Amino acid sequence: MSALTIYPEHQPEQGQHYSDFSAIQTQLDRIGVQFERWTANCELPADADQDSVIAAYRDSIDRLKQQYGFQSVDVVSLTPDHPDKAQFRQKFLAEHIHEDFEVRFFIDGSGLFYLHVGDKVYAVLCEQGDLISVPAHTTHWFDMGENPRFKCIRLFTTAEGWVARFTGSEIAKTFPTYDQYLAALS
Repeated sequence: MSALTIYPEHQPEQGQHYSDFSAIQTQLDRIGVQFERWTANCELPADADQDSVIAAYRDSIDRLKQQYGFQSVDVVSLTPDHPDKAQFRQKFLAEHIHEDFEVRFFIDGSGLFYLHVGDKVYAVLCEQGDLISVPAHTTHWFDMGENPRFKCIRLFTTAEGWVARFTGSEIAKTFPTYDQYLAALS
């Protein structure tokens, strides 16, 4: 289930929680974050290759490409048995910004985006079927958990793809990790 918790930036123990999809969408829309549900236009096997995945979501991808001028699309996945999972996780855990949108559509699995906007932090749990589009220059970090399992479509307006500028802030260390967040939801 998708979830959103909005925290005061210096009080990670006092968040306002939302689990209704339309309520999540409304709250994120207020800060310029697009949050949608996508459905494949055909059945996809778990081991579907990049071309098959992109073809299954072609209509939604083309709509976003036309709307925002995205130039490239790819599929990224990570599983608990990946030998570099800890290294990849650490890369995204530090607060950063991008000059480009950060667009992720979760085909499978889940991940936790933290968006630091003004004096609030928005924890967005994205799961299978969720699309999140974080606007350029939005301060954020991402936690995939200690044993990540996700497959995502990524869209980029630039040829460089994922390029981050790290803020140097330690704020991410004060908020619940992906695993702690999921445990609190249970």
